[in-house]
Amino acid sequence: MGRFVDQFINPVIWARYWDEMLGAIGLTVQLTLLVLLTGLLLGLVLGLIRVAVPPLFRIPIVIFADVFRAIPPLVILVVNYFALPFAGIRLSGFDCAWLGLCLVLAAFTEEIIYGGLRAVGKGQWEAARSTGLGSVTTLMLIVFPQALRMTVAPLTNRTIAIAKNTALGSVIAVPEILNIAMSALSNSANSTPLTMAALFYIVLFAPLIVFSRWIEHRFPQRG
Repeated sequence: MGRFVDQFINPVIWARYWDEMLGAIGLTVQLTLLVLLTGLLLGLVLGLIRVAVPPLFRIPIVIFADVFRAIPPLVILVVNYFALPFAGIRLSGFDCAWLGLCLVLAAFTEEIIYGGLRAVGKGQWEAARSTGLGSVTTLMLIVFPQALRMTVAPLTNRTIAIAKNTALGSVIAVPEILNIAMSALSNSANSTPLTMAALFYIVLFAPLIVFSRWIEHRFPQRG
């Protein structure tokens, strides 16, 4: 037991890297919030556009969603970081992680929103149009609120799953929690920094998981 404590919960190592790990938490929170805000907004807009435009104009959105749902997020981040400079686009590791995860979240969000909008019965559209409402007004005021109720639970779960991928930023030198923990592990030859990282991730994401569970009960998936 003593060897386990020394290797994984060493108080000396804990104290040595505490401030550095706290700084990494701030950056991880910043990256997470930025990914969530931009990814959800972009996906929402694309989902609404896909429903509103003629089938021919949906093709680019479908291709975007399929591509970014098919490619693993790690591959997207690595390609952003190492390939974009050859195209004359130079981004920091933070920007590459934000861009990659934002696009992945947007792709999943678009599909979830689009599926929810399509799940609303045609009768809702027809009833709203019969009262004199235009297509856009019907979409935003009648159909979208119903679709949102059906999609909020799966959307919340997918959002949490992608938000945890901020840990992949460690691969492209983003000084987030896992990156700092791995560096500290290498320097100290002790696993305590990994224990710290695990605890910090629990503190960050456990409230979101509890919130998602509440969402699932509050807004059950039904048409």
